[in-house]
Amino acid sequence: MLLSAFFFVIVSQGDHMPRNVRVKSSSGIYHIILRGINKQRIFEDDEDSRYFLKKLKTYKEISEYEVYAYCLMNNHVHLLLKEGEESVGTVFRRIGASYVYWYNQKYNRTGHLFQDRFRSEPVETDQYFLTVMRYIHQNPIKAGIVEKIEDYLWSSYREYSQKPVICDTKFVLNMFSKVSKDALDLWVKFINEKNNDQCLEYDGGRLNDDEATELIKTVAKIKTPTDIQAYEKQKRNMLIKLLKQKGLSIRQIERLTGISFGIIRGA
Repeated sequence: MLLSAFFFVIVSQGDHMPRNVRVKSSSGIYHIILRGINKQRIFEDDEDSRYFLKKLKTYKEISEYEVYAYCLMNNHVHLLLKEGEESVGTVFRRIGASYVYWYNQKYNRTGHLFQDRFRSEPVETDQYFLTVMRYIHQNPIKAGIVEKIEDYLWSSYREYSQKPVICDTKFVLNMFSKVSKDALDLWVKFINEKNNDQCLEYDGGRLNDDEATELIKTVAKIKTPTDIQAYEKQKRNMLIKLLKQKGLSIRQIERLTGISFGIIRGA
């Protein structure tokens, strides 16, 4: 059981600072991040994402952990889960080894895929539990990939709004049912609320605009980011894809280059 009462959903929307020290969670619940080495993409296409989720489901049955939320981004994964019979370290050695073997075979590569070990933070209260859940589901919006949470295919949002496959949605929705009979509607409203939530991340977050500008100029060998507009389509799209791999969001690339959101998203 988590520790605090749930009524904060209605009365409190406070922000939370990241917890950077890896410690044992007394609740058994953790926010986990897996990231590609050197910010490398770990999901090149939909098949990769489906395979990772397949492994997450397979090892859930073996290791007996519970999953409450997930979001697969192009170069990292966020998970909210409760430790089961096996430690989270053992769980992610299993998942990582299985996925990396498959990925390397598919793309004819060798070596590591994930950045060092996974990162984790303990989740000890209802309040922070739901903050992390909202933070995870809003990742694609804050990265400029989609404008609505429900439009993103590779998060657990649809497991709540449609059909659970991996997630223990009852555990979460029961928290909301303490406040309202319309638990799902209340959950949807909470997850979509604008906020300044801050949770565990790698490397202090994304590059600021000045740093991103210098990165674009260096990678593209140009004087200003807007010069990319003059590139022919194939070269432009290859460059945009590379910039996304290096951690720049769609909105940031749009802002600095003047290229439209739709073109960047499709590159």
